[in-house]
Amino acid sequence: MNSVTEHTQVEQHTNRLQNGRKHPYSRSDVPVLVFEGGLTGAGTIRILSESGIKTFAVSNDPGIFRYSRFFRAYPNLRTTRFSPSEIVPLLSGLDLPRAVLMPCADDWVKAVADLPEKLRERFPASTPSLSTVQTLVDKWAFAEALQSLGVPHPETLLLKSLDELAALDKNKVPGRFLKPIASLEFSRRYGVKAVLAANHEEAMRKMTKVAFPIMLQDYIPGPATSHCFIDGFVDQHGKVCALFARRRLRMYPPSVGNSSLMESIAIEEVAPAAEILKQLLAGLKYRGIFSAEFKLDERDGIYKILEVNARPWWYIEFAARCGIDVCQMAYDDALGRPVREVTCYEVGRRCVYLSLDFAAYLKQPKNERSGLWQWLKSVWGADEAIFRWSDPGPAIAYDIDYFKRHLLGRWSFDGG
Repeated sequence: MNSVTEHTQVEQHTNRLQNGRKHPYSRSDVPVLVFEGGLTGAGTIRILSESGIKTFAVSNDPGIFRYSRFFRAYPNLRTTRFSPSEIVPLLSGLDLPRAVLMPCADDWVKAVADLPEKLRERFPASTPSLSTVQTLVDKWAFAEALQSLGVPHPETLLLKSLDELAALDKNKVPGRFLKPIASLEFSRRYGVKAVLAANHEEAMRKMTKVAFPIMLQDYIPGPATSHCFIDGFVDQHGKVCALFARRRLRMYPPSVGNSSLMESIAIEEVAPAAEILKQLLAGLKYRGIFSAEFKLDERDGIYKILEVNARPWWYIEFAARCGIDVCQMAYDDALGRPVREVTCYEVGRRCVYLSLDFAAYLKQPKNERSGLWQWLKSVWGADEAIFRWSDPGPAIAYDIDYFKRHLLGRWSFDGG
């Protein structure tokens, strides 16, 4: 915090979110259609609902989303389950005069960005252009954009077939991992975000049943704490209205996975990464919510960007509780309202995805693993990613599902 006044502003904002009080500025008769479920959707509807904004859920698979006390489907629909390909007939058939669209998954972002002009006027959204979305979702197009803009990133090669992988210099495989072009589709199909291979032979074996093309990308060495995230919002005029930094403390799976424990940090701690991100956002003429992942490459001391999500993310509610409410910003921007810039937030606050973090703890090498008491101390007092006393349904549903999957020896996560 820069001053007592800033600290008070953050405290008031955080209390409003925790207590569920309606914010007078946020009240509106224009509802929000939240597309997609899981942890991201649950967090998004909590934030919007606690700001006094009516929300309706639209998802092909609501998951734990449906157990939130804020979950409501739009009345008189034949089903609550819709795929992105059905967005035009879905919106055309609604009797809503107007609604803001809030897509929470890559395929829904693409569908919203590709709406016909007449529907965009009736159903506004604060999202990037279709071309920008396609650049960010297609990881090879993203790598090419980073190269053309001079943005630091891991070295990346495109392999179009198993034969190309077979013909590749064997020395190019160790220290790299195989990464899909369409990460959402790949994760849904194979249950992983990427594939690490110790050598050429292992890469060939693992890729035999995987669809090509695939990317071979440099794996930046370093612990989970080398990862940082910068989340925020850009309005329709290209103004960066908020930047929120957080550091990864643990992750699962250990090498290529998702954050399980993190801490909010001052943006000044990752100033070089923030400048890189601003350069990229300007180059893409970006608009809307974003979450960018960086890793500090200790080999050259440079922060390198790994990906940018053009949508809400798993821990969007944690950002709001720290004082950065990008859902409210997106709502105001979609409706043509001025977006209030937020330059301060609570630093040193932690968030844990408890079951995921316990799995991360168990996966640590025994010679590096601290005792169970030390793990408990590390998560004590942290915000839990799913559980809220005011809205326990999603966490209860998740725990039941987790217990069933654990008995079956299976692990799967909803991504973000």
